[in-house]
Amino acid sequence: MNAPIIDPLQGDFPEVIEEYLEHGVMKCIAFNRRGTLLAAGCSDGGCIIWDFETRGIAMELRDRECAAAITSVCWSKLGHRILVSAADKSLTLWDVVNGEKIKRITLQQTALQARLHPGSSTPFICLACPLSSAPMIVDLNTGCTTVLPVSVSDMGTGVAPPSRNKFSDVSPPFSPTAACFNKYGDLVYVGNSKGEILIIDHNNIGVRALVPISGGAVIKNIVFSRNGQYLLTNSNDRTIRIYENLLPLKDGLQILDDLNKTVDELDGVEKLKAIGSKCLALFREFQDSITKMHWKAPCFSGDGEWVISGSASKGEHKIYIWDRAGHLVKILEGPKEALIDLAWHPVHPIVVSVSLTGLVYIWAKDYTENWSAFAPDFKELEENEEYVEREDEFDLILETEKVKESDVNEDDEVDIVTVEKDSAFSDSDMSQEELCFLPAVPCPDVHEQQDKCLGSSSKLVDSNHSGSPLSEEGGQNGQAMNHESSPGEEDTGGTRMKRKRKPSEKGLELQAEKVRRPLKMKTSGKLSKMKSKSVVDQDTSICVFADDVSDEYR
Repeated sequence: MNAPIIDPLQGDFPEVIEEYLEHGVMKCIAFNRRGTLLAAGCSDGGCIIWDFETRGIAMELRDRECAAAITSVCWSKLGHRILVSAADKSLTLWDVVNGEKIKRITLQQTALQARLHPGSSTPFICLACPLSSAPMIVDLNTGCTTVLPVSVSDMGTGVAPPSRNKFSDVSPPFSPTAACFNKYGDLVYVGNSKGEILIIDHNNIGVRALVPISGGAVIKNIVFSRNGQYLLTNSNDRTIRIYENLLPLKDGLQILDDLNKTVDELDGVEKLKAIGSKCLALFREFQDSITKMHWKAPCFSGDGEWVISGSASKGEHKIYIWDRAGHLVKILEGPKEALIDLAWHPVHPIVVSVSLTGLVYIWAKDYTENWSAFAPDFKELEENEEYVEREDEFDLILETEKVKESDVNEDDEVDIVTVEKDSAFSDSDMSQEELCFLPAVPCPDVHEQQDKCLGSSSKLVDSNHSGSPLSEEGGQNGQAMNHESSPGEEDTGGTRMKRKRKPSEKGLELQAEKVRRPLKMKTSGKLSKMKSKSVVDQDTSICVFADDVSDEYR
């Protein structure tokens, strides 16, 4: 599908389930930057890479040390590496091209989400969000971890605050915290359990700005759009909020330093809030005012024009799509299976969802054929109509009335090397080193040799069949049809092998006597030529090839 020719009147969002992918029990998914490869983490610890163009498996990454379910997968910027987090507290970095494991480390807690640094082509730095501790920066080369602060009071300690849940006797001491890198990875945005967004310099481990969220609910998800201009948060108050990023995509730390100097009159939390008001601005809020449902796996479309989220209700596979203005434009209803993960294709209006049963559903547009879009003079008919041709419709057109051909200078050089930037990508910094496809290794075909009679469905029976006429024949006939065996074996009724060798001349004569009548034909009184055909004796169920019969019958 070509993005430039998409009909804008039909909308750029999916509508129906096109097909589904099945391989084990898949739990989480992620597209590479161009949308040509889809990675899926499975419950048995494996990671499957699908070629999204052909819907075939291009690579399977499997670690013998890991048999736990995969919790998240993340591609590097150029697609050469994949970071996989598993329920056994491990983080594994893979080389996609060779299918080899680069690094594997084990954390103190299970990472619900892990993201590679987006500013490096071969990253070893990642951001991990554990189940019951603060987010941390992990160096996969050395195994060192640096815990990030989750509140202003933890700026110097980096220790997570205790949970303020009133059911603290049965709840874990810490609520899971969401975090993500910005577009180029110089800042980390952390959403905490107090309903605050912290902007952190992860190199110096310091909170540079704070943005409070109305309601103060726990932030469950925090996601940037691909172009880095918008930030999405999903809170426990069942509301999805979109913030506009006021900082530049690059050199954000320098701007924060400048903002810090302009608010010297303030101090402490008020100073951080003043800086945060110049970093993020609330743009839209999305919620279902009727059902008040919780949301799961919200994200942006590839161009940032659409916002998508799944229903967190059990037994429902519903996907809600809003435009950036805040209007609900579509509700996609899938099978009666809970939804656990979502991803929007980076280029095309395609959504991929994962169900609780482990299937991956591909949602695409239901395109309507519009032939008049390709030929303006083409007329579409609802029903058949009788066509009456014009009188001059097939007259020859004079040369002078022909449309003049466009003047084309055939001497101009045509550039077939330079790759134009695709406007469909929000980040069009295409690199020649980027991995878009994996080489396919064909599997050799297995040839099965079967002995069959052409033109007949009859099969050779075992020679130990008690009712066989040949078993009653004896002598040379019995020896011709039986496999080489002793008479003792014949008496005891042992198992015989099926006939595989060519009958003897005497056997053919006896068989010809049996098939004498079927071979008589009214063609000048002689046996007609029957090449590569078979004649079946109805009495003995034996295949006799007519080419082997040399006698003539009248």
